[in-house]
Amino acid sequence: MSTANFQSLARRFPDETVTHSYVRDVHLPGGATLALLTLDNDLDHSKPTTLGPNTLVELGLALEELRDRAGRGEIDAVAVTGKPYYLVAGADLSAVGSLQDAGSGRRMAQLGHEVYGVLNGMDVPTFAFINGAAMGGGLEIALAAHYRTVSTGANGISLPEAFLGLVPGWGGVYRLPRLIGPANAVKVMIENALSNNKMLNGSAAYELGIADALFEPADFLEQSLAWAAKIISGDAQALQAVKERRADRANYDDADWDTAVARGRVFVEAKTSNAAPAPGKLLDLLEQGRDWTQQESAAAEVETLTELMQTQHFRNTVYAFLELIQRRSKRPAGAPDKKLARPVTKVGVVGAGLMASQLALLFARQLKVPVVLTDIDQARVDKGVAHVHAEVDKLHARKRLSADAANRTKALVTGSVSKDAFADADFVIEAVFEELTVKKQVFAEVEAVVSPDCILATNTSSLSVTEMAADLQHPERLVGFHFFNPVALMPLLEIVRAPKTDEAVLATAFALAKELKKTAVLVQDAAAFVVNRVLLRLMGEVSRAFDAGTDARTADEALRPMGLPMTPFTLLAMVGIPVAQHVQESLHAAFGERFHVSANQQRLIDAGKTSLWETAEDGSKHIPQETLDLLQFGNSPVTGEELLRTTQDALAEEIGLMLEEGVVAGPEDIDLCMITGAGWPMHLGGITPYLDQVGAAERVNGMKFHPGR
Repeated sequence: MSTANFQSLARRFPDETVTHSYVRDVHLPGGATLALLTLDNDLDHSKPTTLGPNTLVELGLALEELRDRAGRGEIDAVAVTGKPYYLVAGADLSAVGSLQDAGSGRRMAQLGHEVYGVLNGMDVPTFAFINGAAMGGGLEIALAAHYRTVSTGANGISLPEAFLGLVPGWGGVYRLPRLIGPANAVKVMIENALSNNKMLNGSAAYELGIADALFEPADFLEQSLAWAAKIISGDAQALQAVKERRADRANYDDADWDTAVARGRVFVEAKTSNAAPAPGKLLDLLEQGRDWTQQESAAAEVETLTELMQTQHFRNTVYAFLELIQRRSKRPAGAPDKKLARPVTKVGVVGAGLMASQLALLFARQLKVPVVLTDIDQARVDKGVAHVHAEVDKLHARKRLSADAANRTKALVTGSVSKDAFADADFVIEAVFEELTVKKQVFAEVEAVVSPDCILATNTSSLSVTEMAADLQHPERLVGFHFFNPVALMPLLEIVRAPKTDEAVLATAFALAKELKKTAVLVQDAAAFVVNRVLLRLMGEVSRAFDAGTDARTADEALRPMGLPMTPFTLLAMVGIPVAQHVQESLHAAFGERFHVSANQQRLIDAGKTSLWETAEDGSKHIPQETLDLLQFGNSPVTGEELLRTTQDALAEEIGLMLEEGVVAGPEDIDLCMITGAGWPMHLGGITPYLDQVGAAERVNGMKFHPGR
């Protein structure tokens, strides 16, 4: 079969942004000729290269021509690389997501194998020079080549398909475990993918064995060509180094393979409760394919991709990833003109505890401006600064920061017991105890020393920003700036607009969010904003059922079909029972009985208990008798199915009310908040599509949140 046979599929996408295949011959030392194919969409670095049907057809035809030239003896090798910052960023999801029938999906899956098979099947050496991001199908191009180099400046190297509702079905699931071993392959394809799509940099990819050689970005192409020349010429030392390195990385037996698959299944169960099909399908391919040929695996990959592309889970993921993560997050609804934003050259952080220290590190790393922490005594200040410095040292040890960058970052973070240190700050954020009177006192003290233009921000998770601003001389300077814990990992930043918040202040908040690499969503000043309001309504329904007599295991596992990252009682322990109870009380005060305040949770707090469950050595969970003796229950238990439906309806009601109140601009913003701030599963497409699909929105509100979908 030839790539030309897929032209009819490509013609269905006349508006595709095509990534072109530009070929030039490079004459290497020693006389060999290498055909260098560069993937480039002729757009700047802000527009990633992707693999749609037209792109793949053009690439396939170019590779077929190079195969023919190699057969005629005109070239001695072929290499694929990309435009600056990208090898290629993976399949064009908008194209893949629009393939509504199984036949078209199968053709798309087959097309990738056809094209990559040409690269892999050439009789001359083939290379991939990974100069930048190589995601999904982009990394699979590299895996199809015979040899790979990677730049130390490359980032975004991954096989994220399980995260996106698919499998690495263009050869990745077959080639990667045979290259780096099954344990590391499961780490890349499952563990990294399901951990907020964690990616590798060039150095990490080289250490795993994905690449055979590692070069600096300044002369990456030149060094890659020089290394390729050695391989082409048969340099014994270079070839032996590759052979030995690959043998070391792929040193495994059948037992190792089976263990890796089993470990992957445990991880998937813990992360998704097996509510999403793609991770399990990937592990099925890996398990069944241990002894397959590449052709046998390719056939199974095509069928699996075809099946997954037709699922609601994949369509949900396309909505969540493309429409929300890739598009709406980059154009936040309601954000003012960015030209109004003020420069921020120094940041103040009130408090020196764990959250404050995390904020200080983030500001210093991303803004590269001085950051000063304050607290009530020198010991707390010193502890906070020391924590930041220790975290920087960890980043350096993990090679995420150079020695110079680490030293510069540590030098930017200082501490003081006097708020006079904020006198020349442009932005001051508080991260103190979640008590309104405490925060108001902090802002009164800060306002007395800062300049008239200094922006004040609160990291409150639930309190009224309007009330905090009430006694300020300049209430227009205050904005909510709510991060999620852990700050370094959670993408969401809820930017809270109070009635008097100035447009320039708001514009600066959004500009800072972008510099901090956070997903900013504008929310109005309502109790607990978005994420905590939704989560506490959910947790309140579970605790209400538990208090009424539903046994703990039933109550805690009733929501498993949602595939949430953790159960409600596990989340309660992670957040902290006193913190959750405090926020729940605030919501109860604001909204009444919709938010259940649990007397049993208060009994746990009074007894100093930090968790309902206790975990045994074998991993099983139980409630200790001494904890049970503290609690009191009603006599109205419910089944897990009843609690699931009750919780779905409660969430539909609460989100409907939030939209009526204008807390956010639309249901898409609630979806974006829950995905990036609470780990809401991508395969559910956001919380509002989920509530539409299970019927809760229509049961409670009389209509869907997304009537047209």
